[in-house]
Amino acid sequence: MQPVSKPIHVLVVEDFDILNEHFRTIVDSAEDMKLVGYAFSGKAACDMIERLKPDVVLMDIEMDFKHDGILAAKKAIQVHPDVRIIFLTVHEDDETVFSAFDSGAMDYVLKTAEEHEILDSIRMAYNGSSPIRPEIAYKIRNEFRRIRHNQESLLDSINILSQLTPTEMEIINLLLKNKKISEIAAERQVEISTIKSQINILLKKFNKSRTKEIVNLINEMGAVPFFRQVNNGNRSAR
Repeated sequence: MQPVSKPIHVLVVEDFDILNEHFRTIVDSAEDMKLVGYAFSGKAACDMIERLKPDVVLMDIEMDFKHDGILAAKKAIQVHPDVRIIFLTVHEDDETVFSAFDSGAMDYVLKTAEEHEILDSIRMAYNGSSPIRPEIAYKIRNEFRRIRHNQESLLDSINILSQLTPTEMEIINLLLKNKKISEIAAERQVEISTIKSQINILLKKFNKSRTKEIVNLINEMGAVPFFRQVNNGNRSAR
């Protein structure tokens, strides 16, 4: 990549002295860049971004506290939307990666990356390019598949809920209250064998093997109040 006519102003933010110096040295080695400052915390980074107006910030994620850098990046971008943030980190877990990009950062580079990779990342960020690295693309594809699967499962569950009978709704409501089969039978004034038969039908409808799985699903959907409201209405109508 050809050097730009105006040097790229870079701010380095890293709380470990040796690494802070390491990244400053990398920036200083590039003819098309100028190190305008360095900091050791998210708070100091925000102050320096306000004062120095850097083009690109190399930001550590964990400094004073977990995700200190991510919080600092969000604050900085809100005030200075043109600043380009690149996160330097040792973490590759999905939560950290997605939190980093959700902050508005342009790139995410491991601290162990080669010098040329860090410099190229700075240049691409400065030019408004946000590359999708192979390891990040893999995480994004997995997250997309997970979200899509969850959406499909949610739609299936909503469809099942819409077809439940009043009796099945009442049984589920009692299951949500941790009632045992014998207790449900007593409350509904029917034989235990009848409740077992009705629960077997519910298990087939939800494609589950245990009632606990149905209870967990409804809790995950946040649908517990719906069952209580419906059952309260049923009792009032009696």
